[in-house]
Amino acid sequence: MASSLNGPHFHASVSAVSPNKNLVFCLQSSSFRFRPFNRTSSLLSPIASKLFAWKSEVQSTSNKIYSSPVELESENDEACELVSGTELSIGEGDDLIRAYLFKAVKNNNGTGIMLLSDIFGFEDSATREFAYRVACNGYNVLAPDLFRGDPWTKDRPKDHFEQWYARQQPDRVAKDIRTAKDWLVGELLSAGISKKLGVIGFCFGGGRVIDILAKDQSKNFGAGVSFYGTRIDKSVAHDINVPVLFISGDEDPLCPVSLLRDLEKSIGRGSRVVIFEGKGHGFAHRPSSADEDKDAEQAFLVMRSWLHDELVVGNSS
Repeated sequence: MASSLNGPHFHASVSAVSPNKNLVFCLQSSSFRFRPFNRTSSLLSPIASKLFAWKSEVQSTSNKIYSSPVELESENDEACELVSGTELSIGEGDDLIRAYLFKAVKNNNGTGIMLLSDIFGFEDSATREFAYRVACNGYNVLAPDLFRGDPWTKDRPKDHFEQWYARQQPDRVAKDIRTAKDWLVGELLSAGISKKLGVIGFCFGGGRVIDILAKDQSKNFGAGVSFYGTRIDKSVAHDINVPVLFISGDEDPLCPVSLLRDLEKSIGRGSRVVIFEGKGHGFAHRPSSADEDKDAEQAFLVMRSWLHDELVVGNSS
């Protein structure tokens, strides 16, 4: 089904009615945290959540950056209660793709974000939970299905992975991302918004962040965030004209720190690499321990400050 950011076409099912008659809107995952939704607001309402400055200490001998917050604070609970979500069908015919839109209903800053998933796809609970948190901070987050209904699953034999990966044709994936991007741009423009989009990607999606920014001839994107991107073609980095934030761990064999440093130099334009010591692949959106929870929270706040500075403040005039 099609949907609009500010029109009457959102669809959701009522899961429960609380004693104060707030409605709980169902998302599509049984493991997702549901929040009460009880009012609407303009897409252009001002952002109210507090963003935090970060400081970085660079240790040249180890080529690592240690990021620490000046101040830590979770999302505003009231604002997070006002996020709506709906599943979409975008395009038509052979170009039809599914996607999920998380819309900040309260304190919406009018900025769109494309979120590109890892190999487990846009329906995975870790991806949707992260998208929800981004929306909590005022954004309209669109997560498209990059795999046409065939994401990788943990129950598949590992020796089948390359065969599965070969079916994810780069041209088709790039085309689907453009289709989703064009839809989101159209929705923002129809709401009277001309701000540039941001793009966030994890693992597989983190690699595609580089591809899509390098081919962004329409200049729709204003900034990118790549979490431990995989199979990155660094030869296209010099075609990127916006700053990119790279977040990874120094023990991630799929995303070497040296590659990220090369990308940072090739792109320039204020790009930044943030490396978390002792962390491997996927820690920021799939933390598996209390220690990873802490670093995942810090990584999220680094990203949040980056998006605010590059997209909200940078496009406020």
